[in-house]
Amino acid sequence: MLGYRSMVWAALSLTAVAFPAAAEIGLPAVFGNHMVLQQQTDAPIWGWGDPGERISISAGWLDRPVSCTVDDEGRWMTSLPTPRAGGPYSVTVAGSSSIAFTDVMIGEVWICSGQSNMEMPVDYVGPGYWGVIDYEKEIAAADYPNLRLFTVQRTVSTEPREDCTGQWRQCSPETVGSFSAVGYFFGRDLHEDLSVPIGMICTAWGGTPAQAWTDYEAMKTLPNWAGRLRDVDRFRADPNAFENEYRVAVTKWQEACRAVDAGLKGGWMRPDTDDSAWKTMDLPKAWENDKLGNFDGVVWFRTTVDVPDEWVDLKLVLELGPIDDWDVTWFNGLKIGAHDSGNVWQVDRSYTIPSGVVRAGSNSITVRVIDTGGGGGIYGRPEQLRLRRGDSKDSQVIALAGEWRFAVGAALSDLPPRPRQKRFNAGTPTSLYNGMIVPLVPYAIKGAIWYQGEANRSDPADYRTLFPTMIGCWRRAWDRGDFPFYFVQIAPFNYTLHGNQPSNLTAELREAQFMTLRVANTGMAVTMDIGNPRDIHPRDKRPIGERLARWAKAKTYGADDLVCSGPLYREMKIEGDRARLFFDHVGSGLVARDGELTHFTIAGTNGEFVPAEAVIDGDTVLVWSDKVKKPAAVRYAWSDAPDPNLFNAEGLPASSFRTDMPME
Repeated sequence: MLGYRSMVWAALSLTAVAFPAAAEIGLPAVFGNHMVLQQQTDAPIWGWGDPGERISISAGWLDRPVSCTVDDEGRWMTSLPTPRAGGPYSVTVAGSSSIAFTDVMIGEVWICSGQSNMEMPVDYVGPGYWGVIDYEKEIAAADYPNLRLFTVQRTVSTEPREDCTGQWRQCSPETVGSFSAVGYFFGRDLHEDLSVPIGMICTAWGGTPAQAWTDYEAMKTLPNWAGRLRDVDRFRADPNAFENEYRVAVTKWQEACRAVDAGLKGGWMRPDTDDSAWKTMDLPKAWENDKLGNFDGVVWFRTTVDVPDEWVDLKLVLELGPIDDWDVTWFNGLKIGAHDSGNVWQVDRSYTIPSGVVRAGSNSITVRVIDTGGGGGIYGRPEQLRLRRGDSKDSQVIALAGEWRFAVGAALSDLPPRPRQKRFNAGTPTSLYNGMIVPLVPYAIKGAIWYQGEANRSDPADYRTLFPTMIGCWRRAWDRGDFPFYFVQIAPFNYTLHGNQPSNLTAELREAQFMTLRVANTGMAVTMDIGNPRDIHPRDKRPIGERLARWAKAKTYGADDLVCSGPLYREMKIEGDRARLFFDHVGSGLVARDGELTHFTIAGTNGEFVPAEAVIDGDTVLVWSDKVKKPAAVRYAWSDAPDPNLFNAEGLPASSFRTDMPME
């Protein structure tokens, strides 16, 4: 169990990665007041100290201390045998100095990880994260002092890190709002049902792919990733090499854009620009909802603002809210800020205006917005669009929401391809594994829950091997056997609303997740009924957490009679001109919610799928079409954003599927 941490320490000793100085004993942030330790196990505990120093650890449930010696590298590790769930206890780590932890509980510890749908908190925090359904009531009722919450701060690292930033908190109306909604509902369900303390450790980051959460050695086993791993090697050797190359390439790209963008050629950022012939748009608003439809490219926005005399010599701040995707902003012709690379469409823009630029009376504001696909525009809330005094955030503001003038600078198709920036970031293979997983290893856990997949939608075939590889590398790291790993199948979402061409990529990604159930001790929460085709972050997170908890209760905690999943396709048999489908997890029976079964298609040997009739027949479904005399394959809910209606009697939806599923 302790081997992986020793391996990490050995690797760290060969790098320049910093770890806490050994002037006094120290422990990683995951050890602290209010923590939960996994019950009935040997729970690893580790830290730093002076070489040769004797470390003694006392715990309220132990008859005698546990001790170990700091090694020559200034590190120590041992384990605490833990009793059945209970507490609170105290734990004291003593050497040349001492650290005492109070209110320590013994119970069940789970990791919750993934991208934005796992990171999304209970509370409303702004664009993209609008809060769960009834978030005010959920927060007010979240008084569970023996449910403990730990959030790992976002961290990217080229090398395995020894520590993270975060702290344990008791679940309360004051603390739950910022915690993962899925993690909270999962932990709350287990806490109420098992009547034991629950510790939830959230390590998640929106928009991140599975390869970022996978270690280097595991990624090396995947041939498709050899090129990206060479980039990782180069980042480690010379962090500035790619940045220097990118700057040169961007300079050339900007010069090429000037020849195409009418705004750059015409100097539309100048205060005296004649915009009288420009069209108008009420902002904030995504331009798909107004005058531009699905336009991708460069749009220039202009407005004027009257500044009072007494503000002229003050520091002012221009706030624009989020902009999709990039922007460059000028005030009276002076560039005051830009977000012109990376994944910044959710970032609120706030730019300080230097002294001497503002004049009494009319001042011009120009924003060049570049949309590279999907939604576009200055799209936040009206109150986010404002000019304010730098010494005041809540008063002394001038509202800027309302009518702005706009003109198209260039269509995306007319611009030269923007250079791809190679950065070691949250999307780079190994980056988040190093920064946000390694610091937690080998903290004793019961299992993990996972909600991710949208960021890998473009290559679902690769995900069939990548995702199981990631699960395997986590299990090897913790060295706790095939611990439970329960994940969420991504929800329906209409990508065509964001400029994408119609495709079945989302269905194929869901299929890749379905195929991952072949990995031992895994389970999948299906979300076909609770997605939002217009919002990639569905707000109905409570049933997602509860469905994950069903898997845990049924497969981890012995509730053998609990139905933990909706129907999952198993096999098909052809009966004349009809196909009969068999399912696992039928529960008390199959159900067609709200009428007849929908979203079935069928094909003959020519592979052309047509809409099909479907009826429930006992624990099976019969599918047919008058246009197909010799059925060969059936598909169900096989699209990006279906709204299908096959359930079991327990109210759990069936996963989308195709009977012509790849066999690998």
